[in-house]
Amino acid sequence: AAVIADPARPGLGRPGVAAVDGTGAAVLVLVSCDPASLGRDAGLLTAGGWALEAVTVVDAFPHTPHIECVSRFVRG
Repeated sequence: AAVIADPARPGLGRPGVAAVDGTGAAVLVLVSCDPASLGRDAGLLTAGGWALEAVTVVDAFPHTPHIECVSRFVRG
């Protein structure tokens, strides 16, 4: 099973990571609209046993400073 999460700009945080963990899913696809929140969430996820496999940067809003980062985590 997989979870696809697209949280608000602050990211998943501890409550969101706990919710993802509670699903028992083996794969998480995380869509982050802020690289800083992705970094925080990645730290929480990897500390909890997830491994980051890949990150793709998507310029969904051309001519603006906004980007989306689509990351794939697997349960380690």
